[in-house]
Amino acid sequence: MSSATQELRTETGRRAQAPDPAQYRPGRTITDWTPEDPSFWRTTGKRVATRNLWIAVPALLVAFVVWQVWSITATNLKDVGFGFSRSQLFWLTAVPGVTGGTARILYTFLGPMIGQRRFTAISTVVLIGPLLWLGFAVQNPDTPYTTMIAIAALCGIGGANFSSSLANIGFFYPKREKGNATGINGGLGNLGVSVVQLLTPILITSSVLAIGAGRRKANGSEIYLQNAAFVWIPVLVVLAAVAWFGQNDLKAASTPFSRQKVIFKRKHNWLMTWLYVGTFGSFIGFAAALPLLIKASSSASCRRSSSRASATARRSARSRSSSAGST
Repeated sequence: MSSATQELRTETGRRAQAPDPAQYRPGRTITDWTPEDPSFWRTTGKRVATRNLWIAVPALLVAFVVWQVWSITATNLKDVGFGFSRSQLFWLTAVPGVTGGTARILYTFLGPMIGQRRFTAISTVVLIGPLLWLGFAVQNPDTPYTTMIAIAALCGIGGANFSSSLANIGFFYPKREKGNATGINGGLGNLGVSVVQLLTPILITSSVLAIGAGRRKANGSEIYLQNAAFVWIPVLVVLAAVAWFGQNDLKAASTPFSRQKVIFKRKHNWLMTWLYVGTFGSFIGFAAALPLLIKASSSASCRRSSSRASATARRSARSRSSSAGST
């Protein structure tokens, strides 16, 4: 009798210790998370982690779009009546990189403190603000340069989402799969740079998607520069909602800043930071400036060709005049 009672107590204790399966549903906070346990990972963990990863990827991709939207917007400002100098235009492409890189320091620590689901949704939805401002600002050529710089700085916050997204996703995976997960998240997220530079020239010439009036370029074609900003706003709303209702917060990964700040004392952190500046920093800087650099170089080349053609025409005219006079 005592043996049966003991077995019953043991079974009851096991059931009491078993994690609540409801916590792994979308939108919930997970308190029991052991990805290093092969059984848990096979039955529950992998499915939950995969769902959180594939919600994070498009959110990060569009964050990169917001970060790099100025790489194309700046190249078209003079065409719609803005009188900014070439140097000022290059600064508009550079400022988002400065603010994005700086804000990454803060965003890295905020994710574990606030929660992965909450912070992905919040950091996505806040990008609507600078896009709205940009969409209205580019429709008025009298918008001050300081205002444009402020908008560019706020768009740069999209770049900070990279650090929070990768940090958040890493907590969901066992050590043996963290590299693969962060590689998928970061690699596909970086495609936002290509997406914005490929799609924006199409979007700004489409009157079907236009919200507001277009402006005529010198060649007579109409351009809707506000499309570069406005078209992404509903996408951000949807992605923020999907993150809020579809991802999970990991209570096990909730870490106060006092415990995270130890990273600043580690030598390898600073060595990797320096390496990262030279690799990813170069990529994002060149990507931001390249469209404007190509346009500036092409314009200069066209002016030189036109100048040479004019000079050749003048010499030919003088030569014909001289020949006619001697005759």
